[in-house]
Amino acid sequence: MSSALAIAAVTAVLRDLLNDGLIRANLSGVLGSAATVSVLAPDRVVSGSASETSQLNLFLYAVTPNLGWRNDALPSRDVSGRTRLSNPPLALDLHYLVSAYSGGDLHADMLLGVAMQVLHETPVLTRERIRAALTPAGGGAATPALRALAASGLADQVELVKLTPEYLTGEDSSKIWSAIQSHFRPTAGYLASVVLIEASEPTRSPLPVLSRGTVDPVSGRDRGVVVTPTLAPPAPMLTLAVPPLRQPVARIGDVIELQGQRLEGSAREVVLSHDRHDIDQVVPAMAATPDAATHVRFVLDASLAEALPAGMYRVRVRVTPPAESRPRSTNDVALVLAPHIANLPMTVTRDAAGSAAFAIDFMPALRAGQQAVLVLGSAQYLPLESTLPTRTLRFLIPDAPVGNHLARLRIDGIDSPIVDLSADPPATPTFLDQRVAIQ
Repeated sequence: MSSALAIAAVTAVLRDLLNDGLIRANLSGVLGSAATVSVLAPDRVVSGSASETSQLNLFLYAVTPNLGWRNDALPSRDVSGRTRLSNPPLALDLHYLVSAYSGGDLHADMLLGVAMQVLHETPVLTRERIRAALTPAGGGAATPALRALAASGLADQVELVKLTPEYLTGEDSSKIWSAIQSHFRPTAGYLASVVLIEASEPTRSPLPVLSRGTVDPVSGRDRGVVVTPTLAPPAPMLTLAVPPLRQPVARIGDVIELQGQRLEGSAREVVLSHDRHDIDQVVPAMAATPDAATHVRFVLDASLAEALPAGMYRVRVRVTPPAESRPRSTNDVALVLAPHIANLPMTVTRDAAGSAAFAIDFMPALRAGQQAVLVLGSAQYLPLESTLPTRTLRFLIPDAPVGNHLARLRIDGIDSPIVDLSADPPATPTFLDQRVAIQ
């Protein structure tokens, strides 16, 4: 594949190709003056006061995605967005205008005719042609720009660059030259396809497969693909993460129940992943119970209050199934970790100015980059500035409303639980005693 300089390398090769064509046709002798090839925008080729010299101009006026290559090697990253799986190529088609400039009669037509013949006879930019064009003539020293283009990898990309004419209608030409804001000149359009630009970042390379399952001691062959006529999964699988007390969110100190199938085995552990904060926290599972095949339980211990911020987590289980020697990982299920206010209910007395000042203690800790707000009833209040991470936020509420207010701490849009859903069988929900009484 090529580097990002491949676009400029194609232009340089085409310029060299046209320049060689003019020399072979001895057009300078025919015209009586030097004929050159430029790669400028058309509005910069001829200045307002200068006379028009005989030259060809190669202008890259559009770059479009190549439809045949645009979906190759996808996806480029894993589900977390952090691990690069591949370097998919940026596949581009380059659209050029070849224009002829001259102040002499018929000179522009001669120039354009030679250019079109040269490009017609060169439908493919071969690797040898590319290397020759990007190597200094006569063995001279290359400029830094030419060395960079030679190292772009254009000559070594997997697909060769092909040249095809693009016949522009009068309307197409009118639109292009009007956009360029330059006087129209005899012009031909060409397409150079395809340029494959690829990053050189390291990717994850899986090890080769040595066997497809266990080896049969009698036949000496691996098990291969096994079809199981059942809806039960052949590997450990999770279906749901269930916080306690019927709550939709988990809190520090809760025992979380993971439900699934084929979860029995040894060395069971739970992995909680948070992509934004780059967290992969391993938590040991609780001792196995008779329902170990379908349930795994673990504790969000208070020691995790600093390691796990409030937010959305991906949870999976690692377990070594019976009769196997290597651990397996389940799929991911979602678990929301909410803040928990530890010092409610509380009573706050307003000062002489009617302001209420108090502190909220909570778990887990608030980290840098997270946003916190206290909701009293339906009103929201921002905390005073504090050093992060912290488990205490101070609030100063001017003209504080007197009364008994239900309190919720909202971190990154996740509220601390405020509704009691623990009744069994379910009854009419009631509010938890998470209140701030302002007197």
